[in-house]
Order: sequence, then C-alpha cells, then structure tokens
Amino acid sequence: MRVSTARQAEEGESLETQERVIAGYAMQHGLAVEKVFVERGVSGSRPLADRQEGAALLAALRPEDTVITPKLDRMFRSALDALAVLGELKKRGVSLHMIDLGGNTTGKGVSKLVFTILSAVAEAERDRTRERIAEVKADQRKRGRFLGGSVPFGWRRDGDVLVPSPDEQAAIKRMRALRAKGLSLRAIRDRLAAEGVRVSHVAVGNALRAGVPTR
Repeated sequence: MRVSTARQAEEGESLETQERVIAGYAMQHGLAVEKVFVERGVSGSRPLADRQEGAALLAALRPEDTVITPKLDRMFRSALDALAVLGELKKRGVSLHMIDLGGNTTGKGVSKLVFTILSAVAEAERDRTRERIAEVKADQRKRGRFLGGSVPFGWRRDGDVLVPSPDEQAAIKRMRALRAKGLSLRAIRDRLAAEGVRVSHVAVGNALRAGVPTR
C-alpha cells in the first residue's frame, strides 16, 4: 500500500481503504495476508527497488509467494519499472495481483494483456525521455553550456561553460596559416611541436573543422 503525500499518510483514510480492498480480495481468493508493506508520503515515481518498503518487499519474497496491491499506481508510476519488476517476479516464481487490472498479472489470461499495455506505455515513456533529453541539450547549447566529454583544443572549461583559451586559439590561427600553405595535418602537428605546442594530428584536424565547438 502507498500514499504519496504527508497529509494522506497522517489522515490514513487512503491506507485504510487500500487495506480493506486487499483483505477482501485475499479472502475471496483463499489467500492469507502475512505481512503488509506500507509506504507513507512516498512518491511512486521512484523505482520500487529504490523505495525503503519496496526494497524490503522484494527482499522478503520467496517462490510461490503472492503480492497483492489495490492498484497499479500504488506500486508503480513508470511502465518501465513495472515491466522490469514483473519480469523479475515471474522468474522468481512470485505472483503479483493488481486488483484494478483484474487479478494475477504474472499468470495466464490477464498477464498477456497487462504486459502488452505496459510494453506500449514503456516505449512511449522512452520516447518522451529521449525527447526531453534532446530538448534540454538543445537549450543548454543555446545558452553555451558544456555538455560533457573532452574539452576541444582551443577552449577551456569555466564551470559548465566553454571559454576560449588564448594560447590555444593562437595555435589554431597558426594551424590555419600552415594549412593554407598546403601542409598536411601531420606536418602541421610536427611544425607546432617544434614551436613548443604539443597536439595530435587528430586534434589539429578537429580544430580546423570546428571553428566554434559543440557545447
């Protein structure tokens, strides 16, 4: 059982309702409730295994045990998490009954429908996550934020922003001048090394192509 807000946890009405529903379901199906796991004021957006009571539940389960929850969203808010846990429970020989979805979601009948629906929702979740990441990165690039990886030659980090490195920018100007004379990347590397600038021919090529780095 789970309630997501402190107010619900204090008032207890939602928990009492959930407990009555579970007890009634267990009685109808000849199941004995041996232990109740209650999450008070916990967000369901966190994976089940990352929540204190969720982790305790998973650790306590043994083959042929049955887990009962009144609703899918009492255990999961993410279809990806639900799919992962359902798959793990099936491997361990544990049954999961979600009352709002019609009963045993790890057995036959209801199981196939539940997994089909969750798989579709999980794919939509993955798409939304990819879109959000792409939008955040695009926004950070516009604001000049450095998104990680190797700092390109000619630049240095100032917090999470890339700023020009005067000495290396001067070296890049030298690279362009040498390139204009027809020197190869390796020849440019060697000429710069003779002038005290250590840089690989790959970095020379990247610097000549880049202009302004991807941030």
